[in-house]
Formats: sequence, structure tokens, C-alpha cells
Amino acid sequence: MSTLAATSSAGDFAHLYSAHHRWLKNWLRAKLGSASDAEDLAQDTFIRILAGDSASQIREPKSFLCTVAQRVMVDFFRRNALERAYLDMLALLPEQHAPSPEQRHCWLETLQQIDAMLDGLGDKMRQAFLLAQLEGLTYAQIAERLQVSVSSVKKYMAKATEHCLLFSLEQS
Repeated sequence: MSTLAATSSAGDFAHLYSAHHRWLKNWLRAKLGSASDAEDLAQDTFIRILAGDSASQIREPKSFLCTVAQRVMVDFFRRNALERAYLDMLALLPEQHAPSPEQRHCWLETLQQIDAMLDGLGDKMRQAFLLAQLEGLTYAQIAERLQVSVSSVKKYMAKATEHCLLFSLEQS
């Protein structure tokens, strides 16, 4: 990207941010009922837009911001639900088996990465992958459980494995 194009793009982003940040934060606060979560998600929304380098192409800023913010909210709610489930599971452990705060953080971060990776898979593909990985079921058992053919399970597993590999390559 040329210096002129980068400057223009940065200027477009700065204008979008200054013109709509307060509006987006208020919109999110109304949806979430929390000023601090609204502030965090507004920042995450603008970070996504900045990473996408699309500020100069936005024609309807508020509509675009709502769409991106709704995606950010979905991720936020999914992360919170995952964290609650993880903490509920930890509460069931006897105290002597409870992980250290550092381990808890590391495990939660890993769970969130796995969740993000699996989010890109279709329902049956995700179910097949999890049944194989977590329950150790054979392809025939998975096919029976999902009511599909064994060849479908093979295709699901190949696509899921490829997806996970590509996801991990993108993250590194």
C-alpha cells in the first residue's frame, strides 16, 4: 500500500472513530446494560474495522458499525458463557485438585481458542469432530449417532481437520 493510500485510510478511520465512537458506545450500552462492557466492545468493534482496513469503503457508517458490533457481541457472549461453564466445572473440583490461578487462565484461554476454531465448522462437522476427539468414537459410531453415512463422517473429519490446521496457521 502506498504512503498516500495508507494516510488516506488512516484518515478515514480516524474520521469514522471520532464521528461515531460515542454513538456506538451509547448503542452498545443500551443493548448490554453495562457502560464498561459497552466501552470494551466499542473498542473491539473499531479494532476489527481497523484490522479489516475497510473504513474508506463504508457508505452507511451506523449500519456498518451495528453489524460489526453485533458480531463482536456474539463473540463476547460466547466467551462469557464458556467462562461461566468452565468456572462452574472448576467449582465442582475438590479444593486440593483446583488449578492455580495461572493454570486457570491458561486453560480458559486455550478453551476460548478451541471455541473460536470450532466456530467456523458446520454443526454436523463440529459434532463429528468432537465425538471423535473427545469421546473417541469410531467413524461408524459417529455415523450412527449423527444419522449419516460413514463416508459423510470421513468428509466431515477431513474438512474439520483441514479447517483446524488452517486456523492454527492463521493464528501463528
